[in-house]
Amino acid sequence: MHVVINGQQRAIAEGGTLADALADYGVADKGVAVALDGAVVPRATWPATELRPGAVIEVLTAVQGG
Repeated sequence: MHVVINGQQRAIAEGGTLADALADYGVADKGVAVALDGAVVPRATWPATELRPGAVIEVLTAVQGG
């Protein structure tokens, strides 16, 4: 099936989870927040969050500065 991660269409296995898609995309373990179809998903639930075809995932990186 296909999902969209940060505007790029990606193929993942049927029944894939958010954690699977993020690992395949190369997302760091720390310093990121993830939204699925516009809603923030807590990191603890990534492995149990199954994706549907066409899901839209946005990965946001924390930036320090002032």
